[in-house]
Amino acid sequence: MTSLGHFLYLFLFSFFLLTGLASSSTFISKEIFESRGSASRALLQIKKPCSVDFQFKNYTILTSQCKGPKFLPAGCCNGFKDFACPYADDINDMTNDCAITMFNYINLYGRYPPGLFANICTEGIFGLECTTEIRI
Repeated sequence: MTSLGHFLYLFLFSFFLLTGLASSSTFISKEIFESRGSASRALLQIKKPCSVDFQFKNYTILTSQCKGPKFLPAGCCNGFKDFACPYADDINDMTNDCAITMFNYINLYGRYPPGLFANICTEGIFGLECTTEIRI
């Protein structure tokens, strides 16, 4: 991607992040999915420890809806959002290790294939929308 492309992406991401913070809904950023595979950037940055203790969270809300071998997007993505949205601010903060820690525990408890949620859970260019409305 060219430097102009990086600038445009950063500008749009920042703009919609700021406007998203002003609205009643938040997003789970697409960047958290990309951060797991981007070792080169992660090696240059020391991340703060996550303030959320993901080790002792209840993953049943996700694992009961997202089951293999087919891993249907509706169940998996709704389950992922149900689990992750309460922690959106923490997992979107790229200065800490919350996203990495959360995905490690999700994969430990759910035994999901690598990249499952990044590949099947797409809602738009900004990520997954977290709202307070109840989904059926």
